[in-house]
Amino acid sequence: MIRLCFADLPSFREAPAFRNGRECPQTTWSSHDKEIHNPSIIHIAMTLDTAYLRGSVAGVFSVLLHATCPENIVFHFVTTHRHGAKLTRAITSTFPYLNFHLYYFNTNLVKGKISSSIRRALDQPLNYARMYLADLLPAGVRRIIYFDSDLIVVDDVINLWSINLRSHVLGAPEYCHANFTNYFTSKFWSNPAFSASFKGRPRNPCYFNTGVMVIDLWKWREGKYTEKLENWMRIQKRYRIYELGSLPPFLLVFAGDVEGMEHRWNQHGLGGDNLEGLCRALHPGRVSLLHWSGKGKPWLRIDSKRPCPLDSLWAPYDLFRHPSLFSNS
Repeated sequence: MIRLCFADLPSFREAPAFRNGRECPQTTWSSHDKEIHNPSIIHIAMTLDTAYLRGSVAGVFSVLLHATCPENIVFHFVTTHRHGAKLTRAITSTFPYLNFHLYYFNTNLVKGKISSSIRRALDQPLNYARMYLADLLPAGVRRIIYFDSDLIVVDDVINLWSINLRSHVLGAPEYCHANFTNYFTSKFWSNPAFSASFKGRPRNPCYFNTGVMVIDLWKWREGKYTEKLENWMRIQKRYRIYELGSLPPFLLVFAGDVEGMEHRWNQHGLGGDNLEGLCRALHPGRVSLLHWSGKGKPWLRIDSKRPCPLDSLWAPYDLFRHPSLFSNS
């Protein structure tokens, strides 16, 4: 069945219904359970906007396709009021059986705190919504997986969900070979009050990518981590201590105190750097998640007839219905 597009949004094929395996716990989660923690439910948060909708749809599809218990997954989508109704209709028509909830992010929370970065996409208010998940989501959601909208999962997400965070608030793959000093300006490192921020951490600080995180929201709320992130954004506005959007505040607050995860859960950088977006190869090792962080996005490169080799791994999850299929013939 052909579905009409909603105004300026792309149109997608309807995804099949994904059902639980026999070994899955029989459970449900609804808006009426907002205060109740149910350990059998996997909670995943993503942002929704018009520019990245095609990537978000592919990401959701990939999660469901590889999950043993897809009916036990609840998606929490964060968007803005501007396109919320249209985006909701697009998700509902593409995934009629999906258990999801939509939350509106108040962009005024960050508009006065955002500093320009090296790429315009990094300056969008919704890019900072991941800092406010503990405020947006119900109290009964104890743990959340946060996914960017430019990735696909090629493994059962239960394996990511079940990692032990131990005493940590946040878990993510760490990349300690990266030059950590490059993520901050000379003004940061020359100011002893700033550079001393990493002293006393359990380990040496390492870079981690904020596009894939497992977060204990209860500990986040207890530690008032949103306020800590906002404080660094205010300092940035005054002193210009970094150049990379929402990433550096997370490094300043969490680096050296992250529960490390296997690198297979974030094969990132497939979109190239933030300036040219050149093709890149996979990192050595196993792959459970492919992440097109960087300037180059697979759907844009495919449509421009200039795909990178690894974009072919994203294409099977693309539910986009090409305009040529809407001809009257």
